[in-house]
Amino acid sequence: MRKVAVVTPEEAVAKVMDGDTIATGGFVSCACPETLSKAIEKRFLETGHPKDLTLFFAAGQGHRDGTGGDHYGHEGMVKRVIGGHWDRAPRLGELALNNKIEAYNLPQGVISHMYRDIAAHNIGTITHVGLNTFADPRIEGGKLNSKTTEDIVKVINIEGEERLLYKAFPINVTFLRASYCDEYGNCTVHREIGPLDVTAMAQACKNSGGKVIVQVEKIVQGGSLDPKLVAIPGIYVDCVVVGSEEENMQCLGTPYDGALTGEFRIPVDAIPPIPLDAKKIIARRAAMELPKNAIVNLGTGAPEKIANVAAEEGISDEMTLTVEAGSIAGVPYGGTQFGAAANAQCIIPHNVQFDFYQGGGLDIAFLGLAETAPNGDLNVSKFGVRLAGAGGFIDITQNAKKVVYCGTMTAKGLKTDCVDGKLVITQEGAKKKFVNKVEQITFSGDYANKVKQPVLYVTERAVFELRPEGVTLIEIAPGIDLQTQVLDQMEFTPIIAEDLKLMDEKIFKDEPMGIQVK
Repeated sequence: MRKVAVVTPEEAVAKVMDGDTIATGGFVSCACPETLSKAIEKRFLETGHPKDLTLFFAAGQGHRDGTGGDHYGHEGMVKRVIGGHWDRAPRLGELALNNKIEAYNLPQGVISHMYRDIAAHNIGTITHVGLNTFADPRIEGGKLNSKTTEDIVKVINIEGEERLLYKAFPINVTFLRASYCDEYGNCTVHREIGPLDVTAMAQACKNSGGKVIVQVEKIVQGGSLDPKLVAIPGIYVDCVVVGSEEENMQCLGTPYDGALTGEFRIPVDAIPPIPLDAKKIIARRAAMELPKNAIVNLGTGAPEKIANVAAEEGISDEMTLTVEAGSIAGVPYGGTQFGAAANAQCIIPHNVQFDFYQGGGLDIAFLGLAETAPNGDLNVSKFGVRLAGAGGFIDITQNAKKVVYCGTMTAKGLKTDCVDGKLVITQEGAKKKFVNKVEQITFSGDYANKVKQPVLYVTERAVFELRPEGVTLIEIAPGIDLQTQVLDQMEFTPIIAEDLKLMDEKIFKDEPMGIQVK
């Protein structure tokens, strides 16, 4: 076998040509090839090259501080960006919103599968994921601005079934992060939070005739690595760069934690009860929807608190938490370590996790509640001057057996209190979330009704259910006035169930509820 070329960061990024399509690995702040991304940014700022790049990524990368994808956020450096989640790279988002670049947002799980289809030289990725959302070309086709005109998503019909075709394209360069590399270029990811998409990305680039460039922690003797740990075979790798200790951190700004890789397990003390605020109220009501032995995905924000509530109620063993990055069971982390989980029982590739999600493997998903329309449409991806991106939201919500959206009724300034089992609104939020029309369709209520998917919208003061006739109010909190504190806080008038119920008073008392899973 040939020995792999070990080069400097400057030598590595010199291989990137003007107009190349470059795919970058990483998941939020984890496993980002920072050494390579910093070096290519430095080269562009000093020389003006490489320019007019197409940047392609699944999970958003970075920490909103110039890291990750923001290394590419310079006018002229990229001409087109195709990404799953944009929120971690605000510079890139600004270029898109200001119409300076061609910009697409596609479902994160779909992009993870596109790598495999590009590797196999398939015509593209064919899936139901994205139908009736903004990814559907009959709505927006994933396009984020008027500068973006090419259709890269197409509606097709196969065996009488409507599907979307996300078109494949060659990848000229890929930047990946790995742990150890032997002299022949075989790379492990055993010190990362998981294998993510590194194998598929390397294959896609290699089979496109491109250059696979890997940032590693150290080089070891050839043949000394456990072959079962090798995620990127040396036959795929063109060159490697040894990154600095800081730039090889497991997650940006966070030292290595073996509990996130399965190297060891840490004792998890009893999670202390969280204060009885609006988020806990929402989490408590949402937790009442847990089926027995549920396979679960939790979103960020209010849904995260469901894990705390489950621990407090002694029902944690009744559910298995999963994270789209690949972990199954364990304790999912947040912040810069989002995507990782301590004490996981299994960590599988990102794209394989999405195979399971897209096929309906989740019993229930708890996601954040943002803009909601009368027909049940939800927007969590684009809000005026802020481009968040869908991430895995579409893949997860469109396919879970049941979806529960969790969030406050209003935003910006809402304050609540609980008195004698009743909810008191001490200050109303300035922004209404239930609106006449969402800015972008990240979740389609019409599609959910078509496939008969159960959907709930849980707030601190009311619970709504998606029915064929639209968003329907089914529960109201004790102490809340229906007209002034629910209906007047919505831009539209929901259908009101004939059997409108009061939410359980136990939700609003600062003591365990005794939740029983169904």
